[in-house]
Amino acid sequence: MNYQDEYKQKLTSAGEAVKVVKSGDWLDYGWSVCSPIALDKALAQRADELTDVKIRGGILTHQPAIFDVPDAASHFTWNSWHMSGIERKAVSAGFAFYIPLRYSELPGYYTNCIQSLDVAMFQVAPMDQHGWFNFGPGGSHLKAVCECAKTIIVEVNENMPVCLGGYDNCIHISDVDMIVEGENPPMDVLGGGGAASEVDLAVARLVVPEIPNGACLQLGIGAMPNAIGKMVAESDLRDLGVHTEMYVDAFVDMSEAGRITGIHKPFDRGRQTYAFAAGSQKLYDFLNSNPECMAAPVNYVNDIARVSQIENFISINGAVDIDLFGQVSSESSGTRHISGAGGQQDFVMGAYLAKGGKSFICCSSSYMDKKSGQLKSRIRPTLLEGSIVTATRTNLHYLVTEYGKFNVKGKSTWERAEGIIGIAHPQFREELIAEAEKMHIWRRSNKR
Repeated sequence: MNYQDEYKQKLTSAGEAVKVVKSGDWLDYGWSVCSPIALDKALAQRADELTDVKIRGGILTHQPAIFDVPDAASHFTWNSWHMSGIERKAVSAGFAFYIPLRYSELPGYYTNCIQSLDVAMFQVAPMDQHGWFNFGPGGSHLKAVCECAKTIIVEVNENMPVCLGGYDNCIHISDVDMIVEGENPPMDVLGGGGAASEVDLAVARLVVPEIPNGACLQLGIGAMPNAIGKMVAESDLRDLGVHTEMYVDAFVDMSEAGRITGIHKPFDRGRQTYAFAAGSQKLYDFLNSNPECMAAPVNYVNDIARVSQIENFISINGAVDIDLFGQVSSESSGTRHISGAGGQQDFVMGAYLAKGGKSFICCSSSYMDKKSGQLKSRIRPTLLEGSIVTATRTNLHYLVTEYGKFNVKGKSTWERAEGIIGIAHPQFREELIAEAEKMHIWRRSNKR
């Protein structure tokens, strides 16, 4: 049987395909922009027949239909590896929960720890002449998902870019149980958190001079890392490399500006390595069948030992809050969950261990509280009760706000307090000093 014949045999409607789902099942919706659409709608239509269906996914870029069914919590439970704003709202509605993780370990969770995965369903690019469906921008850990799942349903989207890779970036038709031809919607667009603010640009102006020619970059999600990337694109830096968990629009800007060659990378030389991607249509067009870009599983990309081998590795990530000990919370504010740990731990450690490497945690010094209308400090004496420590005080390298940058490595508690307060918003510095004194981490000789 040739692949086209096999394709026709396995081709079915979304409604027929989701009949395989039973009450009590565990499902997987893939990852980010590859989450299913037609299959999701068909599953939502079966909601009244189903109870206790548990689904894993993450970084949703569109609201699933299953979130909109009446009394969704009675039928579905969403379990997220990393939350977007869509998922945060579902937490408040009582049917979404976070799965704590170190992102580099995620494929191993499926192969070693997850005991039950009944159905996996996600979007893929159209089958090629050799019988392969490409995972597109959401590869990350999908091969491990497929190896774990009892039933695999792929939803073909003709607009899905083909993301070339090193390995584990596609699935063969022989391993697929059912094929659904979706509605071919355009790829979901994920913004960079809005236009860069003056604070974002101020932070970028502090970080970019720390990047040498030939450095290899990792950027986190959000407006601030994107602002830094765009400033790099406009700089005269040359021969940069890319080895990043998430591929974002700023890398396209850098590529088109001729900043990226990857010639100094010790492996994947000349290629931009990433675990998943989300952004504008310009990004998807750039990735499509581009041999310069290399999609690889996250346990390869985020591996600390691998990252530490890359000379002049520069890691740039954001934060929610930081305390005077140097503890970074990037996933919650108190008990209110915001996003996830992602690969921050991996890259903070890997960058520091690399020869010439630097890890930057970047954030605004303050924010406007929407409820009270008051300005509040992101730098706190201690983290809010219930806040999750994403990067420990021993892992933090550089902390950057619009008021400066501070290297905490090798600094005692009083030195840290002085340096961190020195880049806090001026309105809060005296208050922070008073709290530091109460906590016995302030010396009389410290600069005020």
